[in-house]
Amino acid sequence: MKFTDGFWKNKNEYNVYSAVEVYDVKEENNKLTLYSTYYKVQNRGQTLWGPMLTVQISSPDDDILCIKIEHFKGMIDKNPKFEINNKNIDVEINKTEDYYEYKTGNLKAKIKTKDNWNISLFNKEEKITGNNWRSTAYITDEKGNSYIREQLDLDIGELVYGLGERFTQFAKNGQVVDIWNADGGTCSEMAYKNIPFYITNKGYGVFVNHSGKVSYEVASENVSRVQFSVPGESMEYYIINGPKLKDVLNKYTNLTGKPALPPAWSFGLWLTTSFITKYDKKTVNNFINGMKDRDIPLKVFHFDCFWMKEYHWTNFLWDSRVFPDPKEMLKELKDKDLKICVWINPYIAQQSEIFDEAVENGFLIKKVNGDTWQCDDWQPGMGIVDFTNPKAKKWYQDKLRVLADMGVDSFKTDFGERIPTEDIVYYDNSDTINMHNYYSYIYNEAVFEVLEEKYGKNEVLVFARSGSVGSQKFPVHWGGDCTATFESMAESIRGGLSLGVSGFGFWSHDIAGFENTATPDLYKRWSAFGLLSSHSRLHGNMSYRVPWLFDEEAVDVLRFFTKLKCKLMPYVFNKAIEASKFGTPVMRPMILEFQDDPSCDYLDRQYMLGDSLLIAPILSEEKIVKYYVPEGRWTKLLTGEKIEGGHWYKEKHDYFSLPLLVKENSIIPIGKNDSEPDYDYFDNLEFNIFELDKEIKIEKQFFDENYKKELKLIINKKTDELSIKIDRENISFLLWNVKKVNKVINGKIEENKNGIKVIPIDISKEIILKY
Repeated sequence: MKFTDGFWKNKNEYNVYSAVEVYDVKEENNKLTLYSTYYKVQNRGQTLWGPMLTVQISSPDDDILCIKIEHFKGMIDKNPKFEINNKNIDVEINKTEDYYEYKTGNLKAKIKTKDNWNISLFNKEEKITGNNWRSTAYITDEKGNSYIREQLDLDIGELVYGLGERFTQFAKNGQVVDIWNADGGTCSEMAYKNIPFYITNKGYGVFVNHSGKVSYEVASENVSRVQFSVPGESMEYYIINGPKLKDVLNKYTNLTGKPALPPAWSFGLWLTTSFITKYDKKTVNNFINGMKDRDIPLKVFHFDCFWMKEYHWTNFLWDSRVFPDPKEMLKELKDKDLKICVWINPYIAQQSEIFDEAVENGFLIKKVNGDTWQCDDWQPGMGIVDFTNPKAKKWYQDKLRVLADMGVDSFKTDFGERIPTEDIVYYDNSDTINMHNYYSYIYNEAVFEVLEEKYGKNEVLVFARSGSVGSQKFPVHWGGDCTATFESMAESIRGGLSLGVSGFGFWSHDIAGFENTATPDLYKRWSAFGLLSSHSRLHGNMSYRVPWLFDEEAVDVLRFFTKLKCKLMPYVFNKAIEASKFGTPVMRPMILEFQDDPSCDYLDRQYMLGDSLLIAPILSEEKIVKYYVPEGRWTKLLTGEKIEGGHWYKEKHDYFSLPLLVKENSIIPIGKNDSEPDYDYFDNLEFNIFELDKEIKIEKQFFDENYKKELKLIINKKTDELSIKIDRENISFLLWNVKKVNKVINGKIEENKNGIKVIPIDISKEIILKY
């Protein structure tokens, strides 16, 4: 939202009252409160009018500063609140003649108390950002609306990332971003998952704690600042110090919630009925049997909208015309070792069997005059469940409990973005504007709670489209309605990477695009990308997505990459555990792993899967891919070829290949099971070791598919010797690109095309290899 007309003038419709100087300071209870006027006070007579801004500085945790800006404090706060984890910590406050210093961990705020308004923020002694003259302001317009605005400095070469799942360019500099959930597909500035949090390549993050609309001008209105503004009389934001970007994400998710750990089965291949295709029990079984007959491992089958009768969404009742005995059908599917997901949303159509019940009990959002709010957008006469009403929430959850008891393992929580703001009232009187984004949180929370109650912690996930701050606690999220084009495939990658640096650990997308039908070429390329993503789902709109409907080679390609992911699951699942512990996403933009490499600043057509695997999807019919490899020694996992980093590469790949590179000093656990994602990872597990430095010690722990058993590995490499210590049986090691060793102690050697395979003899002793 722009308030200025160039650098010197404000727009005619706005009155801007910028903080000019600190007039007074109060220090108490680890908080610093600044009182700032919008003009220089020269005499007592000038203290008779305002406005005055009250700026409070506090710290909820080490390395995090909270800055709250207020004009009028007496406003009734009806806003829904994000769940913020505040700790009681001691901070250091120092005063000099010209400054106050407020320090938490390595983060320090230096506040000018003389001369012009200025708050500078430091990581130790290095300035990371700050505000200054004409940055912090209270603004009114000619209609009587008020706003709080803040501007933070951007350094030369500093780039901004995040702000939710955005499909625009990954680096947000020059963009105008409104935090406002919308059902806009993947081809515009709209987003399903808007998060008022960004990070920069200088190693800090900024989170605006406001559940409603936050307007960002990212190096746009003022090209050397990030501006954010909210309507109303107050704004609170947090500065989160790294200096590593992973540290920023860890601290941000400490503040707003860690991603739950999805079960291992959820990382397998999902197949859906697609949206408006016709299907019944016979169709479903034809798909499932077709996948099995073609040896394509399938783990989850999803029933999309028409498992319920048309015009009756949502009624939570199977359409008896096509599914006369759903309980028996689900049992048959689960006997085939499949998990079941069904589509739901929070909208109740007027023709739904439960609409009257919802109206009579006041379970739907109401108009100000007491009527039930209804519209014809999506389902005729539909209303929207009011999750702020505890009884409505329980009523909705009870409907889901029936399905869970029937055998449903997960729910696709579609929609949640089309939430009205005018002429409505919530049960708890929440502000309607600020509930618009927040609704997605309480909707998905309600569904997640049912599944966790039924299946237990670490055994549950939803498949959600919408989200807000904290929604990362309820994975998995998918990218919404993309199109069957290479351009949309690239949009999806950007969206997933942006969401990942917004605190979300897990993300998926519709393989081969939702809208339209992909060409066989695109289907095969997107399959490779989809199976090397956090979660992998085949889904479409008007046509089925089973591979044999594209061509026979599509069957082979899908099989190849599905089996590859199954074998990589000991690695992928342990990266999922990291996401749950630290908030580091499974799919990572290059800048997250290579923060000090400026060549990674803008990269959004490739990514890291975990910290060790570089993946560059092929985004053209020409079979050509251009990608960048950071410094170091890298190995192509599919061929064993070694390449040097610090260069761009241009390559041509067939459908069974793409750049899939392993970073030096990596240990990749690869399983022996290529037919399912949730097997015993420790049974005949092979640790693949790549390009160790001459002198290095690596200590790692790995977990099994249930996140219960632990395996510890210690590797110590010296110039002419390598020692390995492992604490479990049935483990082997493959030293890639090592062709010869002079002596092996406590180990057996086997020949392998990629290097030397070592099998321990006695796990109570170290394996020692001498070169």
